[in-house]
Amino acid sequence: MTLELRAVSKVVEGQTHIHPTDLTLEKGTMNVLLGPTLSGKTSLMRLMAGLDTPATGRIFWQGEDVTGMRVQDRKVAMVYQQFINYPSMTVYENIASPMRLLGIDKAEIDRRVRENAELMKLTPMLDRKPLELSGGQQQRCALARALVKNAGLVLLDEPLANLDYKLREELRVEIPKIFEASGAIFVYATTEPEEALLLGGNTATLWEGRVTQFGVTPQVYRQPVDATTARVFSDPPMNFLQVSKTGGKLMFGKGQSTEAVGKLAELPDGRYTAGFRPNHLEIGRHSADAVEFTTTLTVTELTGSETFVHLDHHGEGWVGLVHGVHDLTIGAPLKVYLDPRHVYIFDEDGKLIAPASYALAA
Repeated sequence: MTLELRAVSKVVEGQTHIHPTDLTLEKGTMNVLLGPTLSGKTSLMRLMAGLDTPATGRIFWQGEDVTGMRVQDRKVAMVYQQFINYPSMTVYENIASPMRLLGIDKAEIDRRVRENAELMKLTPMLDRKPLELSGGQQQRCALARALVKNAGLVLLDEPLANLDYKLREELRVEIPKIFEASGAIFVYATTEPEEALLLGGNTATLWEGRVTQFGVTPQVYRQPVDATTARVFSDPPMNFLQVSKTGGKLMFGKGQSTEAVGKLAELPDGRYTAGFRPNHLEIGRHSADAVEFTTTLTVTELTGSETFVHLDHHGEGWVGLVHGVHDLTIGAPLKVYLDPRHVYIFDEDGKLIAPASYALAA
């Protein structure tokens, strides 16, 4: 069972929402579409489902060209962030409704409804109407209705965004297990890099209607092919800094330098862009090789166990994520440190030419 997109694009009133895209999704896989709002995640899913017809290209399902085939004629289930339920039906009937349309045996319908209701913690609510449920319970009802169809392709468009934290974390763990057991192709859209990493499987990163990279999720995270992918797969986004290499030295910004070791030693002399994730920026020197930068603290955000520090480095905005709660003065100078092993090097066109040493060792 394979879903294949060949040079598929989407154009609306002269504006390109999806640039020509090639993508192949295999049976029994979890495939995450990761990107910011308006990057094209929902547009791409609608093309996969058959809700929209591509401007160019073809879509193949199990080797058959289904471009233009009605969504009703495909084995597809889709769940949106904004849950959709039938208000006049009970939760039980909502979940059962797609199976009744397919003419499935009554006993089998009951078994699947109760099995999925238990999974979604809806068993006590089966006799209630959707409007008698909380928002999170209504979304779980919509999820259960999609799963009972046993569809070959299940599309989930930020389905957990409206759920409370505890249930969201539980379902993030359970959903991959459900997908693996079903044998279907699952496509899950999210704006959160952490969610992509938790779900595993494969990830396609999207930026302005383009798939910038597709592959096994940890591989895409550790070795992004370009700066755009690195920016998408980092929350907060990856920080960047101009760097030059001369002989055996790397020169960062205004005068800071370090020895070029490992892969960095192999770089030709020249100018590059260095990228580093917020969690690798530290406010204490924890490595003898760490490069010191003097910045100005502009904002702090406390999460309870961690602190986001927003920094100004000679006009460049950086964000650091440091452990613990820190009493820092806004507007004051702040020394921060970066271990060169955590630095990615990109060429002038933004292509990755040297992944971070930690990424290669992971």
